[in-house]
Amino acid sequence: MNLDDFSDLIERPDNGMRRDAEERRERLAVAPGALGRLDELGEWLSAAQASVPVKAIEQPRVVLFAGDHGVARLGVSGRPAGTSHELVRSVLDGASPVAVLARRMGVPVRIVDAGLDCDPELLPDEVVRHRVRRGSGRIDVEDALSAEEAEAAVRLGMAIADEEADSGTDLVVLGDLSVGGTTPASTLIAALCGTDASVVTGRGGAGIDDLAWMRKCAAIRDSLRRARPVLGDQLALLATVGGADLAATTGFLLQSAVRRMPVILDGVVSAACALVAQRAAFRAPDWWLAGQLTGEPAQAKALDRMALNPLLSHSVTVGEGTGALLALPLVQASAALAAELPEAAPDLTRPEAASDGADVRASS
Repeated sequence: MNLDDFSDLIERPDNGMRRDAEERRERLAVAPGALGRLDELGEWLSAAQASVPVKAIEQPRVVLFAGDHGVARLGVSGRPAGTSHELVRSVLDGASPVAVLARRMGVPVRIVDAGLDCDPELLPDEVVRHRVRRGSGRIDVEDALSAEEAEAAVRLGMAIADEEADSGTDLVVLGDLSVGGTTPASTLIAALCGTDASVVTGRGGAGIDDLAWMRKCAAIRDSLRRARPVLGDQLALLATVGGADLAATTGFLLQSAVRRMPVILDGVVSAACALVAQRAAFRAPDWWLAGQLTGEPAQAKALDRMALNPLLSHSVTVGEGTGALLALPLVQASAALAAELPEAAPDLTRPEAASDGADVRASS
């Protein structure tokens, strides 16, 4: 597998449709610019859907890739290593933030176990049946995955994207369920942006104290040394300092762009995977929205590199796709306004409008 092949498979959203959407927006009764960024979102959706007027978002889906990371054993996370399955169980039981919001919004949630470190019997079969391996390696001293596992994880993400597109999903809210996942994510971003560990090291979703932050910074520094020799090969990079869930998310993002299925990104993990995907296929980010700005320095650097402007900035660091799901109503609102607002009545005081009306009467 060569991820660079996606560059030939991914096309940009329809710019002709975007221009038609812009022209239609000029004719609406509400003055251009009065709806702010909602106008831009509506035009982006029109281009993605190749439809003017834009169609309503009717089948959104939350997709969460789950995995554990060996680097969490260094004490770089606010949660104990190997406990990502507890996060999964909380979502399944409806007790997590994303589960509460998804239930309120009527959006189904799909969880994909790419690399949890738990007995499969602890979770439903529809969650664990895709697992690539049990946990990912400690990236400061060993590879996260073998080359074969990395390819299998990317292909898993691609298959999930195909299943969602084939089932009629018209927009994906993408998130992750992991303990230690922000460390490999920050390593990937630092490697691809050419920056130091201290610039990208944040406090993570659960929050960590200063000593844990220093351990995390050291782990990213050591992981960066292992990442730099393989920067030219995205698949090798994911195998070296990524993880099964990150590789699957990257494959999902690339195949979603191939299938013309828009995606809302959540936090630093999805941003890191998006940055890897962008390195493979430069048109791919045209199919993504940045749902929120979390306050994680690595996420901000990745979004800036991809020129993605976050829809929200509420410092939601809980993960699980929560921040991205909060942005979904804005996207749905932009579609509704673009499709349903009436066009302005012609101004008959303008000479050209009056002549147009006379032409219509004469032709009838």
